[in-house]
Amino acid sequence: MRSRRLVVSAAAIVVAVVGFLPGTAQAADPSAPGAPRVAKLSDPKKAAASTFRTFTSGADKSVRKGAAGAAGAAGAAGVAAADAGATGNPGLKVALSATNTGAHSLQLEADVTSADASLEVSISWGDGNGVDLLHASGSTLLLPTHVYAEVGEYKITVGVNDVANKVYVENALTVVTSGSEFTPHEPMRLLDTRDGFRAPKAKVAPYTGARVKVGGYGLIPAGVQAVVLNVTVTNTTTSGHITVYDSGNRRPNSSNLNFEVGQTAANLVVVPVGEDGSVDLYNSSGAPVDLIADITGYFMQSASNGYTPMDPARFVDTREGLGTVKGQVPGRTSFGTQIGGLRGVPQGVKAVALNVTVTGPKEAGHLIVYPSGGRIPLASNVNFSAGQTVANSVIVPVGPDGSINIRNNAWAGADVVVDVVGYYTPEGQGAFMPLSPMRWLDTRDPEGAISQAYGPIAGRGYLAVPFFRGDDAVTAYVLNATVTNTAGAGFLSVAPDPNSVEQYDNGTALPPTRPSASTLNWTKGKTVPNLVQATAGRGSIVDFWNQGWEQADLVVDIFGYYEKPANHQ
Repeated sequence: MRSRRLVVSAAAIVVAVVGFLPGTAQAADPSAPGAPRVAKLSDPKKAAASTFRTFTSGADKSVRKGAAGAAGAAGAAGVAAADAGATGNPGLKVALSATNTGAHSLQLEADVTSADASLEVSISWGDGNGVDLLHASGSTLLLPTHVYAEVGEYKITVGVNDVANKVYVENALTVVTSGSEFTPHEPMRLLDTRDGFRAPKAKVAPYTGARVKVGGYGLIPAGVQAVVLNVTVTNTTTSGHITVYDSGNRRPNSSNLNFEVGQTAANLVVVPVGEDGSVDLYNSSGAPVDLIADITGYFMQSASNGYTPMDPARFVDTREGLGTVKGQVPGRTSFGTQIGGLRGVPQGVKAVALNVTVTGPKEAGHLIVYPSGGRIPLASNVNFSAGQTVANSVIVPVGPDGSINIRNNAWAGADVVVDVVGYYTPEGQGAFMPLSPMRWLDTRDPEGAISQAYGPIAGRGYLAVPFFRGDDAVTAYVLNATVTNTAGAGFLSVAPDPNSVEQYDNGTALPPTRPSASTLNWTKGKTVPNLVQATAGRGSIVDFWNQGWEQADLVVDIFGYYEKPANHQ
């Protein structure tokens, strides 16, 4: 099992994924919200349990050589003719230990054992960016840090030169950065219990799970750190929820997908992969269900495609003829829309993060989103019933021409809205840090959540929720937001708060501006989740706005975050 260390990171979350109440326009309401409520962080140290590792090379691995000649020369290339007879400072050696401190960064411990002598220490970080030179005297512990521009594997070499005694020792260790980058995969089915595909042909029993092998299957390499899945539950006979998590770990108290009797529901999941290359899907209901899982990409600890968040931009609205012809998409037909090179998305984009909404469908069905130039995959992204307005997050590869296709697989028409919230490119700086899923907020029962607030959010009110602080390198978070116990119809908006925790504490907080965009929609009595790839803001507080007129409870789970190199602008 990977070692997991608790760390404190920082960023507020900005979410502006467009949604809408059925039959209503999305305009900011001039009425004032209810009294602001601020959630409290119960224990900030629980904020981010990451897959950091420690790499070591003991002092016994030190290689003793002759004098290094010119001060600061590193490695064998800088060593003068070997002086096998050198006897000065016979105990000179260096032990190395390096620990990940971020997606691209690490802390090196160079523990030097030496006689009382002046030493020159050289550190080559293995990324071709020159050599760091340090000075020491006698035995000492050096604690340099380094930030790599790109994730991957590197060899660190440390040389210790005692010029006076004409002796040089060297030690080296290989490290791997903890961040992962994204590789898109053509949408592909990994699991379907209805027909026994990669699982027994039977429903998943109550309070049990189905295990899905990801790493090493097909073209998916072993060693994947996280996977992007669209998980669908169907043939339900009771209400409940599905929890998806990395195999080999304890099942978390988070949820990914909520469902009701007779409902077919889907939600996007970005989840860590267990040491055996698998993920578990757990049925937390009292009756058996069928489960389906489709992959659209995975994350590896090697250079591929980094994530760049962006302000949500509308690319398709069939009601207005934006991005395609005006009018509902006929049943059993597809349309293409350009992504690369438009509205801030660069040419050469490899994959795109979307919020896809169906509204006004004539009958039940599902949408399929897939790259242009490819065949229609056996996969699905958004499931809907007649007359329903429903949204789902989608991460999908982009075709060579910079476009994607969207298919209405129902037999009758439906309107489709597509908003882009981010994209993946080789130049992208955001590396993913997968977390074991954890509950961040639960207004029904705050015990066990990281951020605590009790009681539903009032209609037209908002809840200010603190997130991590002190780390400007975090660019986005991966969350699952669920609204439940809904007393009426509404939609949820999520936006950064302009204030700090200290301003709320001392009564100087300014009223935030009510946002008009939303991330999910609901009707009375419904429980609705949606994954959010949320852009990180400048502050530490996120506002969750209940844009309906009646109260609703809110649950927020966190699954990871994106982080750029700390010194990258």
